[in-house]
Amino acid sequence: MAQENQVETTGLMGWIDQRFPLTKMFKEHMSEYYAPKNFNFWYFFGVLAMVVMGLQIVTGIFLTMHYKPDAALAFQSVEYIMRDVPWGWLIRYLHSTGASAFFIVVYLHMFRGLLYGSYRKPRELIWLMGCGLFLILMAEAFMGYLLPWGQMSFWGAQVIVNMFSSIPYIGEELSIWIRGDFVVSDATLNRFFAFHVATIPLILVGVVAGHIIALHHVGSNNPDGIEIKEKKGPDGIPLDGIAFHPYYSVHDTLGVAVFLFLFSAVVFFGPEFGGYFLEYNNFYPANPLQTPAHIAPVWYFTPFYSILRAITDEFMFRWLVPFFGAYAVLVLLTTRSLLAKVATVAITVGLTVGFFIIDAKFWGVVAMFSAVMVLFALPWLDRSPAKSMRYRPRWHTVVLGVFVVVFVTLGFFGVQPVSPLGTLLSQIATMCYFGFFLLMPWWSTLGSFRAIPERVVFRAH
Repeated sequence: MAQENQVETTGLMGWIDQRFPLTKMFKEHMSEYYAPKNFNFWYFFGVLAMVVMGLQIVTGIFLTMHYKPDAALAFQSVEYIMRDVPWGWLIRYLHSTGASAFFIVVYLHMFRGLLYGSYRKPRELIWLMGCGLFLILMAEAFMGYLLPWGQMSFWGAQVIVNMFSSIPYIGEELSIWIRGDFVVSDATLNRFFAFHVATIPLILVGVVAGHIIALHHVGSNNPDGIEIKEKKGPDGIPLDGIAFHPYYSVHDTLGVAVFLFLFSAVVFFGPEFGGYFLEYNNFYPANPLQTPAHIAPVWYFTPFYSILRAITDEFMFRWLVPFFGAYAVLVLLTTRSLLAKVATVAITVGLTVGFFIIDAKFWGVVAMFSAVMVLFALPWLDRSPAKSMRYRPRWHTVVLGVFVVVFVTLGFFGVQPVSPLGTLLSQIATMCYFGFFLLMPWWSTLGSFRAIPERVVFRAH
């Protein structure tokens, strides 16, 4: 361990340190936190996520000063912000563009975890917290999506909440409880506003703090997937580590500057981003008597929405039943655990029977939520001897690339109107999406792995 600096602070800082461990926290998390020296481009996105979160909180505070959470006034209050509040249009566009930017950097941050095995031991809890943050962020975005009270906001919320009605026995009551009414109404708007501006942000900030504390406790991963704490010098400092401050705090300013440049270009020149960031139907006030021709969620929900729409009766019996049957056989032939065998048979039989007695709409909801929840199991699904894709067989990188293409494909068809070809391709992509995770215990161990170096490989960039 590095020797703690015994020099006491004086003046105002000394007065604060006697009452709050400010200097101690700064050292633990900045100047004496040693990060791997081989961070690359992919490690910008964690910091960028924090930057966007701060932007969303600040702009959100200013928007609530003028927004009216009332079904009769909400849309007009947004128009008032855009047209009459000084710089209100900028604050609104910063917030709406920031929502999409948040998901962009989070998706790229998660991809880096897949690329370099950041979810592997000893960082399982960090990954679980990160997946929890993803769920919280989705809830925050969904609640905020209703607040402009435009056509797409209203009908998108109607469709999403109605999905819960497909749950047997409790579905209808659950949907009414979420809405606070039999339809999306003023009661729904008020409770969504309360959750969006108070409850969920508090939870989000708390989990982010826990995520960072857990990260700094076990140390950051790196592109080589090597634990730098295992190689320390006589002073207790990792041989392949450098202090986060000032080295990475300055280094990250490059990523922040580039991000802000691109972000500002979108805000000032294309805040609607072709209707993906702000749908054109949302510039019309909500009308419960006029349904839009095509209802689709915002782009960052569309991969999971596409999975929801892909589940049909024909798909279940033609694709899912044979898949689960073959998967059960694979597990029975390759596992030695009697408990695993019994659980596999029970789950397969239960799902097959459930397909016959419960409507496909319910299984679509189950598949949509399972597409997110499977991420939580990733640390235990990946059994590769190497964390990073750098030292795995080349075809493992191809598999990850195919997964990315599948995810983008699902997102694309999620914003398109339903069509036979789109449904078929979405169903194929859905099978590939779940196959990537469910077959990972086998494919992640196959192939010829390259030798993992004892020390990190540093490449200047």
